[in-house]
Parts: sequence; C-alpha cells; structure tokens
Amino acid sequence: MNGFFRQKRITGIRFATPMILTLALVVFIPLIFSFVVSFYRYTFINPDFNQFVFFNNFINAFRDQYFWNAMKVTFLFVGLVVPLEFIVGYSIALLLNREIKFKTVFYTILTIPMVMSPVVVGLIWKMLLHPELGIVNYFMSVLGLPYINWLGSPKTAIVTLVLVDIWHQVSFMILILLAGLSSLPKEPFEAAIIDGANGLQILLYVTTSLMKPIITVAVLMRLILAFRTYDLIYIITKGGPGISTDIISYYIYKKTFMGMDLSQASAVSYLLMLVVMVIVVILFRQMVKER
Repeated sequence: MNGFFRQKRITGIRFATPMILTLALVVFIPLIFSFVVSFYRYTFINPDFNQFVFFNNFINAFRDQYFWNAMKVTFLFVGLVVPLEFIVGYSIALLLNREIKFKTVFYTILTIPMVMSPVVVGLIWKMLLHPELGIVNYFMSVLGLPYINWLGSPKTAIVTLVLVDIWHQVSFMILILLAGLSSLPKEPFEAAIIDGANGLQILLYVTTSLMKPIITVAVLMRLILAFRTYDLIYIITKGGPGISTDIISYYIYKKTFMGMDLSQASAVSYLLMLVVMVIVVILFRQMVKER
C-alpha cells in the first residue's frame, strides 16, 4: 500500500512539473529580474548592472509629480468602476435569478462584451464616440442635444473610460454573482417568508448576508483587474487629454518604452503591486472574518 501511494505521489509530481516550470519561466523569473533591476540604474540605452542605486528608483518615483497624478487617476478610476459595476451587476443578477422567459438569450447577450478583446472594445468605442463622425453624437443631434467631445475634455474623458469599462466588464460581475445566487439554500428564504419578511428585508438580511463571501471574492477579483487596466487607456486616450487619464499602468508603460528607463518602471511596478497586495489582504481578512 505504501508503494502504491508513493508511486501515485511520483506520478502527480511528474504531471505538475511542466506547469511549475512554465510558471517559473513566465511569472517568477520576470518578477525576480524586475526586482533586481529596480535597485540598479538599468536602461535600454545602458542595459548593465554596473550602477547599484539602492532605493533611489523608489525615492525618485515619490518625487515625481506625474507618478502622484497617475496614482490619483488610478484610484479615481478604480473607485468609480468597481462600485458601479457591483451595483449594476448585482441588480441584473438578482433580476436574472428569477424564473423569466428567454433567460438563455439574456445570458448570450451578457457574455458578448466579456469575451471581446479590450483592444477591439477600445477601437469600437473610439469610433462610436468620435466628436464629428461618431454615431453617439449623431443620435444626440437627432434628439436636439449638443455635441459632446467625449474624449477631448479632461472632465469627460475619465467618465467616458469608466462607462466603457463598465460596459465591457460588468458581465464578469454578473456571472459570478448570478452563480452565487443560484447556489444559495432555499430554507432561509422560506423561513423569512413564513416570519412575514417583505421583499426588501429578504434582500438585505437574507440574500445579501448569504452572498457576502461571494461578493467579497467578486469585488476582490474585479479590483485587481481594474488596477491592471491598460488596453482601454492605450487604445482610446493614450493617457490624454494631457495627463487626465494617465493611470499607473500606462505611466509604467511610458517609463519603460518612452523613457527607456526599465529600472524606474520596475520600481513603480513593485509599488503598485504593494498597494494592490495591501488592499487584497484587507479584503481577504474581511472575507475570512465574515466566514
């Protein structure tokens, strides 16, 4: 029997080894390399580890006003996108959790934006929102409303990006929350109805209470993805107008491929990872506490 379990363990290690090696090559080696680079003066013009600068790259990031602007824009973007997507996604998930006709049709419509590439989504909405040739402004003119320069004004550009991201990513939130709603036990709802609870009380004190772990996971996953948003920014605004939509991921891109400063970009990347990890740990601890 011991030989059987030993052979089974060896077989499992053999199957897992290719995956572990792939993860090491794709994830861990770049992480280690970028961590080492962040302590050197390493640029594409001078790609050598001959100038150790210790924490200077991190200090320079804190001294850069564009870094703080990127952080401010990032937190504004994430602070708008995640709560709005949760509210919209939870509302639609509650509606779809009922017995309604053509439910499969609604599922199909909802999954279409989610499976589309962010690059394609960005190109489509960039054409639709064109100030003169876009169909959105055309319909606004038909209704007698003035044209809006959706992407040309600092005040409207960030709001436009938030709306586009919600259109693209809200399906992700809907599917996770809908899966959670469909797996809830029926007994607490039956007991609440017998006790005379109305619909709002059932939603607040039964449904939402039972859904708290799933809500935390959904918000956590969407939060991580929102901090990593890059494709839409690059395709639609490229951080503009000015630096009004210059979120931290695009700031890192500019530092790397426009500033040719891989060491500075690596330092900022680790600062972003630290911020995301702190938020993830807080939410994870909250989820464990709720359980």
